[in-house]
Amino acid sequence: MSEKPPISAQLPPTSAIDLPSNREFESWFEYPVRVQPHHTDYAGIVWHGTYLTWMEEARVECLRSIGIEFADLVALGCDLPVVELSIRYHRSIQLGMAVIVKTRMTEVTGVRINWDYGIVSPDEQQLYVTAKVTLVALDRERGKIMRQLPATVKDALAKISTLPNN
Repeated sequence: MSEKPPISAQLPPTSAIDLPSNREFESWFEYPVRVQPHHTDYAGIVWHGTYLTWMEEARVECLRSIGIEFADLVALGCDLPVVELSIRYHRSIQLGMAVIVKTRMTEVTGVRINWDYGIVSPDEQQLYVTAKVTLVALDRERGKIMRQLPATVKDALAKISTLPNN
């Protein structure tokens, strides 16, 4: 008998009855997607790496919605690379389906920025993916982690953070 690996405490367990609660994704930023052929494998199922692309697109659009253009970050010499990622696939998404990528920034601690994600059906009755991503502010010129976020970025992020800034 082989032992099962421990289930991550960070993400909810996968089950055949994974249904988001009615309020679970309330007030999250929404990024609609329709599955195109280039998003899928040969069986017409969304390829696992595609979800990462959708999450990044949703994050960039969420930042844009509060006035932070990624190009402006680059001009400031700031990059926000992913340093930690946790993703759980609850059920597959197929070619032609419409889904909503929901995201919210949960915490800014120093130069670490944490985001949560949920990919759901448009009616929010089906949960396909949940994920957590941590970014850090990187000084592009020096290639080192910044000591603090640029003030303009920190102020803008404070508008959408769900937890107090440290």
